[in-house]
Amino acid sequence: MDAVVKSSPAKELMKPFERPSREEAEAAVRVLLRWAGDNPDREGLVDTPRRVVRAYEEIFSGYTKDAALALRRVFQDVDSYDDLVLVRDIAFTSHCEHHMVPFVGKAHIAYLPTNGVVGLSKLARVVDIFAKRLQTQETMTSQIVQAIEDALQPRGVALLVEAEHMCMSMRGVQKQGASTVTMQFTGVFRDNAAEQARFLTLVRSRA
Repeated sequence: MDAVVKSSPAKELMKPFERPSREEAEAAVRVLLRWAGDNPDREGLVDTPRRVVRAYEEIFSGYTKDAALALRRVFQDVDSYDDLVLVRDIAFTSHCEHHMVPFVGKAHIAYLPTNGVVGLSKLARVVDIFAKRLQTQETMTSQIVQAIEDALQPRGVALLVEAEHMCMSMRGVQKQGASTVTMQFTGVFRDNAAEQARFLTLVRSRA
């Protein structure tokens, strides 16, 4: 396949701020351990601040990545294919920005190409980029769709995200098993109910 590199303007608006040092981050974890009622100097916890900071580097690695770069390479040699491309069951783990506890689920993405297609793994990578940040499910849904729109300029994008939020199941109302579904459609999917129905049927079909 021939590939063309496309650029896309960043739309992730974040005010600049001074990032604390690793030492400051580890000290903050020690404070939280003490606040929780435990002794950060006991054997089982003495290395916990270091481990937590290292874990956060992985859990929140989306802040250091750009979705536009992940979608830059577009393949045009696809024999004029212009019908639906669907990747479903993209598993992800994110963290609620209100309580910093996980929400876990799956994303289902479809688009109708205009001038080529993107590697399928790139769609999953875009989900991870936005999931690995402090998020709300609604914002994450919108960010994924906007990134695909900006990079591919397709005739339409469809996204369905379903997740279980630990801030709802392990605290607060404590309703285990409750799931949250968000959807967003653009272009043909937004304007054509038949295309919406086709997308939802394919997402739910396991044949």
